[in-house]
Amino acid sequence: MSTRPPANIPTSLAIARQQIEQWRSQQPGRRRLPRELWQRAVALAQAYGVNKTARTLGLKYDSLRKHLEVAAPDAGDTAKAGVPTGPDFIELLPAALTAPCSECTIEWAGPRGMTMRMHVKGIAVADLVELAGGLRRGQA
Repeated sequence: MSTRPPANIPTSLAIARQQIEQWRSQQPGRRRLPRELWQRAVALAQAYGVNKTARTLGLKYDSLRKHLEVAAPDAGDTAKAGVPTGPDFIELLPAALTAPCSECTIEWAGPRGMTMRMHVKGIAVADLVELAGGLRRGQA
């Protein structure tokens, strides 16, 4: 497996990479990255993904993922950030459960800010609810 960074990287990742390399060149031996550089790496991982950011910045994937998980409760709280959130609960009436929907799009937001969008046609709402429950439980 190659640890070489991708050839076409965004400017913000390239700048952060230069900052980390400069910091490392000034340190005797192996020292821990300062908090400011980890915070920058976490912000970039939220924008570009953990794998791409870790490879580009020369960081361990697992270390960056752990820093991201620690930061996620503060960074991922959209209600505090003033971002409107969708409904937490939708009531489905019994008649609607048996009738097939002609076409619908469902967007699902996960706890870490990841979203998934499904566009379906001709599926019964009850089957759609079962599918969504399976996705939430990690069974689908």
